[in-house]
Amino acid sequence: MEHEDLRTKSWFLSNNPGPLFTILATYLYFCLYAGPRYMRDRKPFELKTTMIVYNIFQVVLSYVLFHEGYHGGWGFGKHQYSYTCQPVTYGTDSTSMRFALKKFILCRKLYHPENGQSSLVVYIAKITELLDTVFFVLRKKDRQISFLHMYHHTLMPVCAFIGVKYFAGGHGTLLGFINSFIHIVMYAYYLLAAMGPRIQKYLWWKKYITVLQIVQFLIIFVHTFQLQFQPSCNFPKSIAALLTFNAGLFTYMFSSFYVKNYKKEQKIAAKKQKMEEALDINGNSKAPIKVD
Repeated sequence: MEHEDLRTKSWFLSNNPGPLFTILATYLYFCLYAGPRYMRDRKPFELKTTMIVYNIFQVVLSYVLFHEGYHGGWGFGKHQYSYTCQPVTYGTDSTSMRFALKKFILCRKLYHPENGQSSLVVYIAKITELLDTVFFVLRKKDRQISFLHMYHHTLMPVCAFIGVKYFAGGHGTLLGFINSFIHIVMYAYYLLAAMGPRIQKYLWWKKYITVLQIVQFLIIFVHTFQLQFQPSCNFPKSIAALLTFNAGLFTYMFSSFYVKNYKKEQKIAAKKQKMEEALDINGNSKAPIKVD
C-alpha cells in the first residue's frame, strides 16, 4: 500500500496483521473442524440468556457506530462528507479523527471524541461478530454455517484492518455507516428470536433483512464504481475497485441466497395452498370425477 495512516500505527492490533490472522485461523479451525467434531455426539446448547445478552450488546454497539457515522460525516451538517468523492485527509482535526477512530471501532476500539481519550475494548464489532458462527456451532445450527456466512465473516475483519491501517476515513467509510444501520435491525431480530416461540411467531420480516443487505451492497457498488471516472478524486482507485468488486460479489451471493431460501418457500406455500383448495372440508377431492 502507498500511504500508511500514521494516526493509527500505534493502535492495538492495527499495525501488524499477524494477530488478526491468528484469530481468523482459530475461528475457521473451530467452526469448520474442532467445533462440529466436539458437538457431534452432544445435544445442542440452548444459550438463551447468552444469546439475549450478546444481541443486546450488538444492537447497542451498532447504534453507537451509526450515530458516529452520521455525526462524523455521512449525516447532514457542517462537516458533511461528499457522496461523489471524499478523499482521506490523514488530518488530526476533530472530524478526521472522529471518523478514523469510528472506523477503528469497526475492528476493535471504542473512542470518546469529547475528551480525546481512547479506551481499548478488545475485539468488538467485526471481531466479536465471529461469535455468530461459534454460537451456530454450539447450538448445532449447521444449516446457518454456509459458504456465504463464513466468507462474509472472515473477509470483513480483514477489510476493516486494511482500512484502519491505510485510510481510516474518506469514501470507503460509507459501507460501515450503512452496515451499522442494517446490523441494528438484524441483531434486533435475533434478539427477539432468542426470546422464544411466543415472540418468534411475530417475526415475519426476516427476509427483508436480506433485502436490506442486497440494497446496501448495490449502493456501495455504485458509490465506489463511479470513482473510476473521477481522475481528480484523491481516493485510491485500487481500493475503490476492490470495494466495487466485493460489493458486486456480495450482491450476487446475497441475491442467490434470497432466491434459494425465500422464493423456494413461496413456491412450497403456494403449492400447499393449491392442494388445500383442491380438497373439500372432509378432505375429499373437489376435482370433478371423470366418468368413461
